[in-house]
Amino acid sequence: MSRRRRKALPTEPVRCEVDKLSHDGRGIARQDGKILFVDGALPGETVMAKVVSSRSKFDELRTLEVLESAPDRQTPPCEFADLCGGCSLQHMSSDAQIRFKEDTLREQFAHFGGIEPEEWIEPLRPDSTLAYRRKARMGVRYVKARESVLVGFREKRNSFLTDIDRCVVLDPRIGERIVPLRELLHSMDAYARIPQVEIACGDDTAAMVFRNMDELSSGDQEKLIAFGQAHELHIYLQPKGPDTVHRIWPESAGRQDERLSYRLDAFDLTMKFHPMDFTQVNADINKAMVHRAVEWLDVQPGERVLDLFCGLGNFTLPLARKGGQVIGVEGDDAMVVRGRENAELNGLTNVAFHGADLHGDFTGQSWAQEGFDKILIDPPRSGAEEICKYLTAFGAKTIVYVSCNPATLARDAGVMARNGYRLVRAGVMDMFPHTTHVESIALFERG
Repeated sequence: MSRRRRKALPTEPVRCEVDKLSHDGRGIARQDGKILFVDGALPGETVMAKVVSSRSKFDELRTLEVLESAPDRQTPPCEFADLCGGCSLQHMSSDAQIRFKEDTLREQFAHFGGIEPEEWIEPLRPDSTLAYRRKARMGVRYVKARESVLVGFREKRNSFLTDIDRCVVLDPRIGERIVPLRELLHSMDAYARIPQVEIACGDDTAAMVFRNMDELSSGDQEKLIAFGQAHELHIYLQPKGPDTVHRIWPESAGRQDERLSYRLDAFDLTMKFHPMDFTQVNADINKAMVHRAVEWLDVQPGERVLDLFCGLGNFTLPLARKGGQVIGVEGDDAMVVRGRENAELNGLTNVAFHGADLHGDFTGQSWAQEGFDKILIDPPRSGAEEICKYLTAFGAKTIVYVSCNPATLARDAGVMARNGYRLVRAGVMDMFPHTTHVESIALFERG
C-alpha cells in the first residue's frame, strides 16, 4: 500500500488581512473559508506571507512583508526575533502586549470559569522588558556540514536551533556571552556530546549547567573551569539525571555549598537556591508579585496561613515576616529541604515546611487539622482543580491564587465560586515580556 503524497505547498506569497490574534500570538486571517495563522502579523495589518504548513481547516504562514502596519508594531529589539522561538511578540509594543495578555485572561475567565472579577487591577510591569530572564535552557548542536557548534533556542515551530550571537532578553551575564560559549564548546573533545546548557542566575552569581552525555576528559574539564574563571560563572556538570548535577567551579565544599541567591529586601530575606531549582525568571516582577500577594493576604498576628506549592519559600517566608503561623507545603521533597534551609538562614521560627501529594485530598494531614485563616496557592500550569474542591474544609476567609496558566486559573476559579468564594480582584503580571506567557494573580474571599 503506497503512502499518500503530501500536497505541495504554494510557492507564491499569500496576501493576508489580519483581524485578531490567536492565544499563541499569531495573526488570524481568513481566505476562501479557511483560517490562516500568520506568524509575525498583528491585527489590522495587511501582510504578504509564505505558507509553511497546510491542513484541511487551516494553514500556517510566516510573514514576509508588511504592506500596511498596525500602530502597535515596533522594530524588534533583537536581530534574531523573526526566526528564534524564544520570543514571539517582539514586533508588538509593550503596551499592546499587556493588552493582549489582559484580553486572554478575560476570555479564559469567561470561557472556562463563567466568571469575572469584581475588580480588574493594574498589571504588574517590569522596569525593563530586556535583560530580565534569569532561568533558561539553551540547546547545543554540532552541525557537521558547517563544522561548527550552535547554541541557542529552537526556531519558531520547528526543532532547529537558531544561530544567534547574543540574546537581549537573557541576563547579560549569559546573553552577552553566547559567542565565547559557542567557541568553548567547539574547542572541546566532547563538542558533539553536550546537548544542552541550563542557565540560572542569582543576584550576585550566574551558573551554567552542562549536560554531558559522556565522561569529560581532563582537558575538557580544565577548559570549562577556565571559562568559569574568566567570566565569573559557576560551572556545573550533569552526567545523567538531575540528582547527578555537581559543581566543578568553584570547588564545592558539599552539596549545601552549591547555592545561588536572591534578595527580597522589602522583607529582609535572602533566598538561596540550587541552579536546578524552580525559581521565577524575572527578579523585578517576582519582588512586585510577592509584595502584592502579601499585601492582599494581610496576615495578622495569630493567624494561620497555608502556602501550597510553596517551592523554596518564595511566598512562605515573606508571609512569615508578617507574623502568624505559616505552613508551606510542596510535592518535591528537595524543595521542602530548601524551604527549611531558607527559614533557618533567615532566623524564622514561625514557619514549617511539609511534603505532601498535592493531587489529592490532604485535609487529613496533621499540619492541616487546625485549619487556616488564609491561603496562598501557586500551582504549576496544570492548575489545582482537585485542591480547590478541598480548600473550603479549612474555612479560610481569604485565598490568593498565583497562576502561570489563565485557562486553569479560570477553571479553578469556577470551582471556588461554586464552593462559596467570590472572585474579588484579578490581573496580569508581565513575568515573560515579548512572549505569550500569561502570569496572573487573583484574590478570592469567602461569602
